[in-house]
Amino acid sequence: MAKLNNIEQTQLILARLMEGGQEDDDTCRELDHLTKLLNDDAENKNKEQSICDVIDDVCVDTILGYLDMRQADLVRSHATMTTSAYLKAAGEKGNEALRKFFFDRVQRGTYDDYIVAFCVAAAVFPIAPDITTDIFLSEGFLPSLDPLMRRKWKSRKVETACLEMLNAASMNSQCREAIQKYCTDWLEEVVDQDPSELSKAIHSADPEIQVTEGSIAMRRHSEAVQNLAAVILAKLRAVPSSAQQTTEGSEPRIQQATTSIEDLSKKFSSMILKDNPESDKRLSVEGLAYATIQPSVKEEVAGNKELLKTLVKILGEAPPKSPLTYGALSIFMNLTRYQPTQSEEEKKMTQLKAYANASGKLAPANPLNDDKHVAERCKRVFEAGIVPVLVTHSRHGSVASLSLIVSIISALSVTTSLRGQLAQQGAVNLLIAAWTALPDSESQAKRTAAQALARILISTNPALVFGGTRARPQNSAIRPLIYILPPDPAAETRDLLPTFEALMALTNLASTDNDTRATIIRNAWSEIEEQMLSSNHLVSKAAVELVCNLVQCVEAVALYVADNPQAANRLHILLALADAEDEGTRSAAGGALASLTAYEEIVTGIVKRNRGVEVVLGLCKEESEDIRHRGVFVVNNMVSCEGEAGKAARKTIRENNGIEILKECAKSSRRAEVVEVTIQALKILLEQD
Repeated sequence: MAKLNNIEQTQLILARLMEGGQEDDDTCRELDHLTKLLNDDAENKNKEQSICDVIDDVCVDTILGYLDMRQADLVRSHATMTTSAYLKAAGEKGNEALRKFFFDRVQRGTYDDYIVAFCVAAAVFPIAPDITTDIFLSEGFLPSLDPLMRRKWKSRKVETACLEMLNAASMNSQCREAIQKYCTDWLEEVVDQDPSELSKAIHSADPEIQVTEGSIAMRRHSEAVQNLAAVILAKLRAVPSSAQQTTEGSEPRIQQATTSIEDLSKKFSSMILKDNPESDKRLSVEGLAYATIQPSVKEEVAGNKELLKTLVKILGEAPPKSPLTYGALSIFMNLTRYQPTQSEEEKKMTQLKAYANASGKLAPANPLNDDKHVAERCKRVFEAGIVPVLVTHSRHGSVASLSLIVSIISALSVTTSLRGQLAQQGAVNLLIAAWTALPDSESQAKRTAAQALARILISTNPALVFGGTRARPQNSAIRPLIYILPPDPAAETRDLLPTFEALMALTNLASTDNDTRATIIRNAWSEIEEQMLSSNHLVSKAAVELVCNLVQCVEAVALYVADNPQAANRLHILLALADAEDEGTRSAAGGALASLTAYEEIVTGIVKRNRGVEVVLGLCKEESEDIRHRGVFVVNNMVSCEGEAGKAARKTIRENNGIEILKECAKSSRRAEVVEVTIQALKILLEQD
């Protein structure tokens, strides 16, 4: 074949595919070869002739025929790739060929033609949504499905193929509205049929006849078909069409009875709990993933311990990157998802939108979505044993499934009492690995992973998470935490909670060893300095508390003792924060000064700084004994300093009424260590230089 040109190779492959009768592996190889030729053809801008020119209607019929549900799953997956490559290479010609194939088959009207046409539409919807939507919404097509699905004699394969197509189409909002308009009635009939009547439905003069799968000699819908119809209805109910949304809030009207989302969820739940084949479970899980968008269904599912444990088991056994995995993860994400916090400005905008629509009023928030109910659902999901399964799936998952896993862990980490157990079960390693694996384009998922990591590290001892024989070093957590120090540039409103939590987690890490402190300083010092000046006092306090831990290492001290304007400005900021309105900020700044004043450059800097000594003495007059302790420690360091720096410090402190302030501090203090340091400093001040 290597001696043949691309067109000749294409013709030879198509001839073999038309001939058929090959083993599945051989068919897949032929399809893969054709896919490569089509991809090369699409990329080659200088070709004399496109291989698409030799792919006529018969050839298209052959390629698309391999998407038939009666083909092996492996063959269908390879044929999907070939179809995608053909539509890309052929452009508008390919779109027209697809349209012609579909309507030719539908017009023939045999069961066989219906099956192939519907299977092709279902397979092509995800890879070419525009042309398939256009075909699907063609005038007269959807209404024609009603008599087909209501025929007296049922073909399971025709019904399944038709419903698979509707299921794929219901991901598109326009198609969803059309299905709602033309197909809801008969979908309801399919779902509402009692499956126990199936045995009475066999049409045969001989009651002993065996009806095989796919047979048309049935008057009733099979259970698998009912389940698939229920999934489609769940999508219609869970994601309302624009027509439904505009009438929402209008005066109630008498409506025919419909299958509610709660009824559908019960059906899915019972199917999941049954010992059914994986294909049936996949559909039930997919349906429940849509049903759990509704708050009432979330509560019902979360309250069923057996169902939760079964879903965890299904997820644990599901292959990576499979629809079953994605569906199960979607259920758990729906159960654990907290409502986004709205600022006052966002609340006003929501109200304005409500007044602008037809109803003119804002629907009250569903109480089942409040934080209390979500926290309880998170607890139940955690108790079902979800975390170890998520850890396993995170190692082999797609970007989409990894984003869902991160969202679930993030929701669980909101509950403080669960954080230690999350760390024990591997959530910290999961989040660090996920943050590293997620591409930069998934910035929201990366931020979610980093914030969940921050929450867990705030509440746990780093030595228990990273110590001992654990392979992942403590420093691996630093980069994800630094990632969320700046506010999200893509967000419309500024959310400082991730920044605050990252600073708190870094403070906890910085309490451990100098290697960790040095890594934080190298990678995040400029950002930490910026957060020290934040207008939010909680963020500012958290940043100063981090600095208080960082100045225990020489790299941080060097930034303050250097003989340059930047170092002087840093000391000036620290002194200003020691005089801040917030007590916690003053305490943290006092702690940092207590460490830094062991160096004479800092002592000299405080003395030279306008109001520097006054601020330090102000700490000694605080009501809080902790802050007074830090203040007298700073004073003791300054007056104990040798040389000219110490002499100048003692002189300035005396001139600022330091002796009286320290005497008063000693009288009002109850803790021995505070009194001891105060008296020590007084003794030095009362001596003559």
